[in-house]
Amino acid sequence: MLVWTRGSSAVVVALLFVQVSFADPQQQKKIKTGSEADINSIGNRKVGHGLNFYSLDREIALGSRLAREVERSTKFIDDRRVNEYVNRIGQDLVRDSDARLPFTFKVIDSDEVDAFALPGGFLYVNRGLILLAGEEAELAGILAHEIAHVCARHGTRNSTRNKIALVASMSLIFFGPGGWAGYAIYTGLRVGVPLTFLKFSRSEESEADYLGLQYMFRAGYDPEAFVTFFERVDPETSPGKFATMFSSHPPTRNRIKAIQKEIATILPARDRYIVTTSEFDAIKGRLSRGEQDKGTDWDRSRPTLRTRTEPDANDAARPDR
Repeated sequence: MLVWTRGSSAVVVALLFVQVSFADPQQQKKIKTGSEADINSIGNRKVGHGLNFYSLDREIALGSRLAREVERSTKFIDDRRVNEYVNRIGQDLVRDSDARLPFTFKVIDSDEVDAFALPGGFLYVNRGLILLAGEEAELAGILAHEIAHVCARHGTRNSTRNKIALVASMSLIFFGPGGWAGYAIYTGLRVGVPLTFLKFSRSEESEADYLGLQYMFRAGYDPEAFVTFFERVDPETSPGKFATMFSSHPPTRNRIKAIQKEIATILPARDRYIVTTSEFDAIKGRLSRGEQDKGTDWDRSRPTLRTRTEPDANDAARPDR
């Protein structure tokens, strides 16, 4: 086991050699420079390009309006320690992403296992999701996935497609044989437009998986943690428990296999990864106890070390945590 310290706070993290298949040098040579598979070009790739009626400035303005609506009816965690921690993890991931706009991170006071991002970089994660995560790397994987939705501009690109569809449906009303049937198509689409900022297609979820895994890898996190979290919320083992977050595209076996294939195809092997930190444990403890700390400084001078030990060759048990 290796021990590595991160940042000036001297928080000690646990790292391990991960038993997983990674891309070999020959596979790396086959990756096209500047493509979405080229992790060395993160930040300089054409991620999120395509037909879009929204400029980046318009997207930020739209996200700001939607965020105000969310915040009018939402209770947030008012704990400086928790908010600073989640924001720091999120901003670290943003720096290793294809983001072209600033991000804000907020923690919602809800037991529901959920996280979502609005256009323009407004990202929300529920207390329930943080408590469910077993390690910091799992939390980082979910945040990276939501960051990827924003980087790929899924919300505004969906809105653009809906606007085109609305225009097309109007032509059915006035010029086509559709008559009232055309009007029904128009009103039905109009009702669905707001959901385009939160509900994504299977291909968009796959792209967010694909990019998010790269972002957490670049930030130093164990990519297998993303798989671990998905396995924990597998609908086959936890039916109905996490319906909100994974209602449209649950973490099925095929989706998990696609993530594992990405690890084996484009991510080069590393000797060590960030798995978790004592700070993550402290944050979970505060959230589970409902503690609030709005102003005092946090004493990080006494971190604890969580380790994973390599199992004995004759012991098939899971490594200690």
